[in-house]
Amino acid sequence: MDRPAPLFTPVLLVGCLIIMVSFAVRASFGVFQIPIAEDFGWLRSEFSLAIAIQNLAWGIGQPIFGAIAEKIGDRKAIIIGAVVYAAGLVLSAGATTPFEMQAYEWLVGFGVAGTGFGVVLAVVGRASSDENRSMSLAIVTAAGSAGQIFGAPTAEYMLGLMSWQTVFLVFAGVVLALILSLPLMRAPVSAGKAELEESMGAILKKAFRDPSYTLIFLGFFSCGYQLAFVTAHFPAFVTEMCGPIMPGGMLHGLGITTTSALGAVSISLIGLANVGGTLLAGWAGKHYSKKYLLAGIYTARTIVAGAFILLPITPLSVILFSVAMGALWLATVPLTSGLVAHIYGLRYMGTLYGIVFLSHQIGGFLGVWLGGRMYDIYGDYTMVWWIGVGVGAFSAIVHLPVRERPLQQAAA
Repeated sequence: MDRPAPLFTPVLLVGCLIIMVSFAVRASFGVFQIPIAEDFGWLRSEFSLAIAIQNLAWGIGQPIFGAIAEKIGDRKAIIIGAVVYAAGLVLSAGATTPFEMQAYEWLVGFGVAGTGFGVVLAVVGRASSDENRSMSLAIVTAAGSAGQIFGAPTAEYMLGLMSWQTVFLVFAGVVLALILSLPLMRAPVSAGKAELEESMGAILKKAFRDPSYTLIFLGFFSCGYQLAFVTAHFPAFVTEMCGPIMPGGMLHGLGITTTSALGAVSISLIGLANVGGTLLAGWAGKHYSKKYLLAGIYTARTIVAGAFILLPITPLSVILFSVAMGALWLATVPLTSGLVAHIYGLRYMGTLYGIVFLSHQIGGFLGVWLGGRMYDIYGDYTMVWWIGVGVGAFSAIVHLPVRERPLQQAAA
């Protein structure tokens, strides 16, 4: 009798480490909004555009790194990504003008692509057995949330000890250190004979002609918009818009005495809640329809975001929003990547998911840039929130017509 395949493998553990560190650094950028603006006297939209460009570069780079990984090897692609990521952080530390910062964030974004979901999820997906794949993808995604738990608070703490430029340099060293873990990341090509014989061009042509692929692409847009906007602007939003933290209260007793600290902790809370939410999504994706789960998640996000902006912004509402949105935060990633793998196969999963992820990052670019631009024009983020509510409802709807069956079966 065959023993069941193990869930936790060296590939899975290294994948978790890479995603966790990559996302810890990326998720901390919102904490630098106010310090950098105050250091140089920039408008809020200047650094917001830099983060927006980072998100767009991440999206453009994702299918490129997916293709690189499938052509020359996963580990070589990750090494290139880590070097580019570190170079972007080092150069950003020396930036003194908005244009310089925005130019260097292209490198940071490409670096995140090379060490992010597109490459790592494809490696883990190929290395996992059929029965473990959904949960494996969820565990790696949850590791990204784990990075988010300590990324923003760590950056906030380090800013109390050193300049933001030095923090960037420390982050660059940590990203480069990821290369040391790569010898353990050896993944087999887990694909059927027909998949192996099919060229990348052929499968891309089939996917682009399939309406379901277009719907998945469009549906991922709102996820990027909402996540990137909250990551980049929520700490500043909480700092400026939240009611006071009462002395002697629970938050005060936990050492959270300012709205600035609450803003950083809110990002951590989102990550903490998402560890459970993502693992639950991975389990559910094995037992239930992925497209209906995605529609449900986007509907819940729409309700949570709408309720938050309609009610008074208080420390309690910030915490409740962070926990509720966190439970839904990256839960879409294992379901979306799993849906792509299920329909189109594993051989070119990195490239196919990377293209879908481009939609996510176009949304991310608009969420971050519009947040800064509309803040400078109107003095608040209200309009950006409501756009997020609208695109969330759109994503809930467009997933419903997706044909959730392998493309080979659909053709037959």
